[in-house]
Amino acid sequence: MANPQQMLKQVQRMQADMARAQEELANEFVEASAGGGAVKVTMSGTLEVSKVVIDPHAVDPDDVDMLQDMVEAAFNEALRMAQELAASKMARITGGMNIPGLL
Repeated sequence: MANPQQMLKQVQRMQADMARAQEELANEFVEASAGGGAVKVTMSGTLEVSKVVIDPHAVDPDDVDMLQDMVEAAFNEALRMAQELAASKMARITGGMNIPGLL
């Protein structure tokens, strides 16, 4: 049986590491694009959109649906990339254990 004090120290160290990782994720960004770069979305590792860039040539008043589709695709790809970034960072801390509610 493991020493309870040692286990508590390990848990406290993991909590500190996770807090530090969350702070780092707030300063790490991913960028995704759609439509050959016509729409770009930048998102932080904490899943906050920090920038959306739309090439003026992508704005066609007669085809708003296409622009909306490109924004949606770029956002969803940025979200996927940011979630992967966060999962990778947390996996290093938890040793790959899946801890519900961590992300």
